Amino acid sequence: SSARQSHITRTTFSEKPVLELEKWIDKYTNELPPLTSFILPSGGKSSAALHLARAVCRRAERCVIPIIQIGEADPNVARYLNRLSDYFFTLARYTAKAGGKIGRA
Repeated sequence: SSARQSHITRTTFSEKPVLELEKWIDKYTNELPPLTSFILPSGGKSSAALHLARAVCRRAERCVIPIIQIGEADPNVARYLNRLSDYFFTLARYTAKAGGKIGRA
């Protein structure tokens, strides 16, 4: 219907923010040692807050998938949430490293 098409048009989500997040992830990842083991959420208050933000982001991503599957939201929404959670993970590692508290299992 035209109402549905209007809704889809209004809720189109650009890929540009996804690509920008990927650049930021790459920037901080290049300043970190390679991952060689599982990372535990640790590293001080800032890092812990970023790990919490990542968990919330992952939950939002899981919630939006069914909405995308029925065609009610742009797939870039899930891509953005996925990249955002990866960005939070990278920043949590970066913050832990800056504080001298890299966490591993």
